[in-house]
Amino acid sequence: QVHLVESGGGLVQAGGSLRLSCVASGRTYSSYAIGWFRQTPVKEREFVAGISWSGDMTSYADSVKGRFTISRDSAKNTVYLQMNNLKPEDAARYYCAAQSDYPYGAYDYWGQGTTVTVSS
Repeated sequence: QVHLVESGGGLVQAGGSLRLSCVASGRTYSSYAIGWFRQTPVKEREFVAGISWSGDMTSYADSVKGRFTISRDSAKNTVYLQMNNLKPEDAARYYCAAQSDYPYGAYDYWGQGTTVTVSS
């Protein structure tokens, strides 16, 4: 079992930055890859970024490449999503999820999400 808690969301102006955190607990957390997803009331959930359990492999949606960076600190059981140059279309509820088999496995555990609002 893996328990995930996101934080770091908030209101930011377009062009600004936020860093989201995903803190994990659970005996087997370190063996899971972590992905970030986002969803709005009018848009289906979409993949944003992912990182392997070792942290040496990452992937990004085309819409965030060059602006977002995913990283993990295993000592703190935390995965970060650094978001720079935010755009109004980045506004969404962001979720992290644990994946047992990077990069194509199912996401077995999900957090409750944190909301990002971007003003234009």
